Amino acid sequence: MAESRSRQSTSCSSYSTSHERTTSQYPTTSYNTGQQRTSKTNTTSYNRSASNRVHELLGYNDTTTESRTGARSGSRPATARPRTGVSTLGVENQEIICAVSESRGIAPTVGIAFVNLDTGEAVLSQFSDSQTYVKLVHKLMVFNPSNICIVATASNPKSKLFSIVEEHLEDIGCLITLLDRKYWAETAGLEYIQQLGFPEDIEAIKTAVTGNYFAVCSFAAALKYTELGMLKTFPYHSLRIRYEPPEGSMMIDLMTIKSLELVQNLCNPKSKDCLFGLLNETLTPMGMRLLRSNLLQPLTNQETLNKRYDAVEELSTKEEMFFAVRAALKPFLDVDRILTQLIIIPKEPNLHDTEQSINNVIMLKHFIAHVRPIFEALTGCRCEIIAEIQRICAPENVETVVGLISDTINDDTMYANQALDLQNQRTYSVKSGVNGLLDVARQTYKEATTDTLQHMDDMSQEHNLPFQTKFDNSRAFFFRLREHELEDRALPAVFINVFRKKDVIECQTLELVQRNQRVRDAHSEVMLMSDRLIKELIANVREHMSGLFKICECVAMLDMLAAFAQLVTFQDYSRPAMSKTLAIRAGRHPIREKIHKAKFIPNDVYATQQARFQVITGCNMSGKSTYIRTVALMTVMAQVGSFVPAQYAAFPITRQLFARVSMDDSIEANVSTFAVEMRETAFILKNIDRNSMAIVDELGRGTSTRDGLAIAIAIAEALVESRALVWFATHFRDLSNILSERNGVVNLHLAVKMSPNRMEMLYKVASGTLKEEHYGLQLAKILPFPSEVIEHAELVSHTIEAQVKKRKDHSIGVVHARRRKLLLNLEEHLHQARDGTMSDENLKKWLQDLQMEFVNRMSALEEEEKKIVNGDYDEDEMTAVEEEADAEVEDQNHVNDGEESTRDETTTISAQHAGDEAMSNYTLHQDPEADKENQPPIPSRSGGDFVVEEAGPSTQSTTIHVSQSRHQQRRDPRTMFARAPLRTLS
Repeated sequence: MAESRSRQSTSCSSYSTSHERTTSQYPTTSYNTGQQRTSKTNTTSYNRSASNRVHELLGYNDTTTESRTGARSGSRPATARPRTGVSTLGVENQEIICAVSESRGIAPTVGIAFVNLDTGEAVLSQFSDSQTYVKLVHKLMVFNPSNICIVATASNPKSKLFSIVEEHLEDIGCLITLLDRKYWAETAGLEYIQQLGFPEDIEAIKTAVTGNYFAVCSFAAALKYTELGMLKTFPYHSLRIRYEPPEGSMMIDLMTIKSLELVQNLCNPKSKDCLFGLLNETLTPMGMRLLRSNLLQPLTNQETLNKRYDAVEELSTKEEMFFAVRAALKPFLDVDRILTQLIIIPKEPNLHDTEQSINNVIMLKHFIAHVRPIFEALTGCRCEIIAEIQRICAPENVETVVGLISDTINDDTMYANQALDLQNQRTYSVKSGVNGLLDVARQTYKEATTDTLQHMDDMSQEHNLPFQTKFDNSRAFFFRLREHELEDRALPAVFINVFRKKDVIECQTLELVQRNQRVRDAHSEVMLMSDRLIKELIANVREHMSGLFKICECVAMLDMLAAFAQLVTFQDYSRPAMSKTLAIRAGRHPIREKIHKAKFIPNDVYATQQARFQVITGCNMSGKSTYIRTVALMTVMAQVGSFVPAQYAAFPITRQLFARVSMDDSIEANVSTFAVEMRETAFILKNIDRNSMAIVDELGRGTSTRDGLAIAIAIAEALVESRALVWFATHFRDLSNILSERNGVVNLHLAVKMSPNRMEMLYKVASGTLKEEHYGLQLAKILPFPSEVIEHAELVSHTIEAQVKKRKDHSIGVVHARRRKLLLNLEEHLHQARDGTMSDENLKKWLQDLQMEFVNRMSALEEEEKKIVNGDYDEDEMTAVEEEADAEVEDQNHVNDGEESTRDETTTISAQHAGDEAMSNYTLHQDPEADKENQPPIPSRSGGDFVVEEAGPSTQSTTIHVSQSRHQQRRDPRTMFARAPLRTLS
C-alpha cells in the first residue's frame, strides 16, 4: 500500500520516499542463537569523491571500530553472541545495520551496505567474489555488524550466500534478518542518497555508485530496516555516505588476525600485549577507532602511506608541535557519537531524549571550543597531511556554529562529568530572558534543590551523624556514612532505603524521597520548556554537519599520527621505505620487544622473487615462530603508516596477508588439529597470489611424519608457484633439501650452539639448513628425562640414518639445476648493479669479486659433473669449495653458530656504498621471473648496459662488460641497501 507523507520541519521530520511502505507489522525473520553477546566491531570506509578531498589526502581506508554491549532499541529482538577475536580490546558499543545482496551466476557480484547508527555513517561497496565468498566474509569480519539483512527469497531454498553467512555467524556475532524483496529497490536507494547525503557529496556519490546496482539496493534495504525495525530516522542531508571501492586495503582473514594478535592477545583477551595495545597511544575515542580499523584493513596506496610517514616524521622531530598537539587532543570527547545523536530523530521522543539533546548541545559546545587549540598547535607545519588538517580545523570554519550556540546557550555552560553538575548544566544551559516561563521553572528548581539540601543538613545535625551529601541519576539525593562513624549506635529508624557495601552505608528518609520528587518534577518542567529552543538550535546546526564531521575525522587522523610519533619518541623505530624488495636490517618483533626489551635479539630479513620462499629450520625454542611473525607484524605496521622496529626497513605493497601458525583443535566445530591445518591452508592456496605474503609454521605435524612431509612438500611447491612472499618454518629437514634447487627458494636456520650437556639458542638467522643433528634428543637430555629411554632413542636414530644414507643418490640433474640457478642469480645481480648508487671505484671492485666468485662456482660445478659422469664421485670433494664460501657468508651476517654453513648456493660479496658504511656487508637474495625447465643450462643474456656471456668450452671464465654511463646516476643511499649490497650467488 503506497502511503504519501508530507515533509515537516527539519528539526523533527524524516525523509520521504516514493516507493511502497507498509504500516503493518514489519515482515522480517530473525535468526538468534540465544547466547550472550558481549562485543562488536564496526568499520566504515570512505568515498573517494572530489568533494571529499580530505579523505583522499588523509588516507582513510576507512574504519571505526567499537564493541557492543548495550540493549537494542525498537522492536528488534536482542541478539546474543560470544566475544570474537576482532572485537574485544579497546572497543565500544556500536549498532551497525548491514544489508547484502548478490547477482546470479558462477562468479557472483556482491553488493553490501553498512549503516552505523552510532557514528552516522553509511558505507556502500560492490565487488566480484569467489564461490566461497572470501571478500564478503572479510568485510563482515571487519565491519562486524549487529544485524545482517538478506533478501527473504534467499532462505528457501538456502542460497550459497545465505549458507556462508550463516556458517560464519559465530565469528561475526550477529542476527540474520530476512527482508521482503520489495525493499531492495535501486530507485529507493538513489532517493535515499539524494535526500540524506551531504549536499556537496551527492553528485560524487551518485557517480561512484553508477552501475553498482546491488550496492544501491542493499543501501535501500539497510535504511528501510533502520526506519521500520529500529524506529530511527535521519533528517535531510545529515548522513555521511561513502562508496568504498573493492581495492585500497589489505585483506586479512579472521584466523590471521587472531594468530598474529593484531587486536587481541591470545592468552589474555584483556591484555595490551598485542599490536593494537602497542600502537594505541591515542587520546581520543575517534583516534582509537581509526587505529583499530586501519590494523584490520591496512592501506595499499603508496602515495598515502608516504604522506603518513612524512606526518609522523614531522611530529616526532618537532618537539614543541608534538607536545602542543597531544595537549590539544586530551580534552576531546567522543565527537562521532555526539554529532550522530544530533542528527538522529527518534520517532517517539520522550523526556530522556530531551535531556540527551541538551547534553549533546553542551558537548558540541565543548568540542567547538577545542578546535582552535588544534589549529594553533599545528602552526608551522610543512607536510601536506598536517597542513590539510590545520586548514580544516581553522577557527573560521566553525564561527557560524559558534554563533548559533552562543545565541541560545549560556557562555559559562560547560560539560560536566558528575551527575548533579550535569543536571544543573542542563537546567541553566539556555540563556535567561528567552522564555519567561522557563525562567520561572528554573527558579522553582532552584528552590526545590535548596530545600532538599537544607533538609539533609538538618538531619545530619539532628542525629549528630557526619552524613555526606550524594547524588546519582536513579536515587537523586541520598545520605552516605561510613560504618565506623556510627560509633556502635544503630542507624535511626527514620532512615529508609538502606544500602550497605563494605564499610559504607547509603540511605534516605521518607521526606528526602518526597523532596527528590519535587526536584525531578521541577527539572522535567525546565527540560520541556527548553525543548523547543534546543530543537531549533539543533536544526540550525545540522545544516553545518558536513564540516563538523570533517573536523572530527581530522582530529581522529591527527590523534593516530601523534600516537605513532609517540612510539617513535620512546622506541628505536625507523621510517619504512616502499620498494619492490623486502629488506629489514635489525628487525625486532614489536610485541616481544615490549615484553623482553633488554634481551631481544634483532635479525635481518631479505626477500625478492629470487628469495620469495624462505624455508626456516631450527631447534625447538630457537625463535622460528618469532622470526616469521616479526615480518608479518612489521608489514602491517608499515601499511598503516607507522614506523617500524628496525634500523632500516623497506617493504613492497602487500595486498593479502595470510598466517597459518596456530596449532589448536576446534572442539566446537568437531575438527581435529590436522583438519584445522588443512582447512586454513586450503583457504590460503585458493586466494594467494604474487601480491600476497604468507607465514606458515610447522605445517604437517598434525598427522604422521611421512604424510605430513608429503603434504608439506606439495603445499610448499604450490606456494612457490604462486610467487608470493612466503616464510615457511619447519622441522622437516628433507623439505628444505628437496626444495633447495628450486628457483626462488632460500634455506635459512636459527643458529644454536650445542655441547653434550648444553644448548645455547643464539636467536640469530643464518644461511643454509640447520646442520645440528638430534637437537630434540639433546633437548630431552637437558630436561629430567629417563636416561635409558634417551639412549634407546639415540640407537634407533643412528640406525635410521645409516639406512637413509645408503639410499641417497646424487644426480647430474642436480648439477644442471645448480648451474641454471647460478646464472639466474648473476643476471639479477648485474641488473641491481646497473640500478645501484655505488661509486665507480666500489662498483669496479664489486664486479671483480662477483666475477671471481662466479668463475669459482662454475668451475666447481663442472668438476662435479665430470666426476659423476666418470663414476668417481666423492661427496666430501663436492662440498669443499662451497663450504669455504659459505663460511664467509656467516662472517658477513655476524652469526657464528659454531659450524660452517651447509648452504651450497650462497656466496657473499661485500658492497660498500660511498659515504654510507652502514649499508655494507649483508647477505641478500634475488630472483628473476624465469623458472623454465626447457631453457638451456647456460644461457646468454643481454640487457641495458650489461652483457653476460658464457665462455667457450675451452676456457674457465665469464666475461662481464659494463658501460660507464650508468654509474654516474645517484640515488637515495637507502635504496642502495635494497640493491647494491648483494652477496648471494647460487
